[in-house]
Amino acid sequence: MKTEKTTLMDIARRAGLSIGTVDRVLHNRGEVSRKSQEKVMQAIRDLGYEPNMHASLLSSGRQALIAVLIPSPASGPFWSLSEEGIGRAAQATAPLGVTIRKVDYDQTDLDDFRRAARQVLDMAPSGVVVAPMFRHETLGLVEELHRREIPFVFIDSKVENDSYLAYFGMPMYESGYLCGDLLTAGHAVGHLLIVRILSDRHGQSDPTASRREGFMDYLAEHSPGCRVSQVFIDPDDPAQTRQVLDDFFKENPEVRHIVMFNSRIYLIVPWLESNAGTERRVVGFDNLEANVEALTRGTVDILIAQHPDEQVALAVQALSDRAMLDREPARKDNFMHMDILTRYNVKYY
Repeated sequence: MKTEKTTLMDIARRAGLSIGTVDRVLHNRGEVSRKSQEKVMQAIRDLGYEPNMHASLLSSGRQALIAVLIPSPASGPFWSLSEEGIGRAAQATAPLGVTIRKVDYDQTDLDDFRRAARQVLDMAPSGVVVAPMFRHETLGLVEELHRREIPFVFIDSKVENDSYLAYFGMPMYESGYLCGDLLTAGHAVGHLLIVRILSDRHGQSDPTASRREGFMDYLAEHSPGCRVSQVFIDPDDPAQTRQVLDDFFKENPEVRHIVMFNSRIYLIVPWLESNAGTERRVVGFDNLEANVEALTRGTVDILIAQHPDEQVALAVQALSDRAMLDREPARKDNFMHMDILTRYNVKYY
């Protein structure tokens, strides 16, 4: 029998039960014996019935609140892209009775993260999307969520806690290993530079640590004699960035390979373009507009890109399915594709 022709009366007749009992089973309303539930489900299978899930959920009155804990867009354009994903997820899940509340924090301020984490817990949500920045505090938060039996999903990166419902993001270690190969083009390199962002004053915010580990392991295996230097720049102080790079290259003019593991390679582009006489190989991450512009001009050679908007949208959907449909994700770790962008293919991305 075709799905659209099957009615509740058909199911009731097949199961030998009342229409009211079938309705209670389908809409999860009221007490129904296990035996009656099994009869209804068997009748559904026999008849090939596919209920209108949206209508069923709306009529059941079931509701869910999902909190999304991410850095503020003021922290950088990467998180502005994530907000686009939240908007799409809200449109997709609102008809199911799902409300999304964004709680953002300053990714350089540990106290602000603590404030945001408390706000999330006070909301008593049905599920939480977490973009971790502060390892110790994030561990404390997710342990409390687990204790309260609130499912949570990591995006972008994750901390070492196995209680998460799912993860959506790049495989961080592997992306660093890939970066090592792309930066060195598979050849031995004598000396290279890692540019890092000045962290919070507590030194806890280091979301790319696993990526850096993969990069260093690649060098140990393929370019064991390579000397690796690091400098730290202030993302809010272009003059400091220029001075740091001036000082480094004055002492190390032989360095030709530069990498940043976060999404802000654009911060060093002004210095690179004002010192364009030397050929350098530069690799960064993420297809932010300023990064793509630098890639198109040839200032940056390669970007390893992902879609943060997709990450958060998929994370919200996973929590919505869990809260409203009692449906578990097909996989715990959902690794996003690692897209390799150059000036020759970026306009098609």
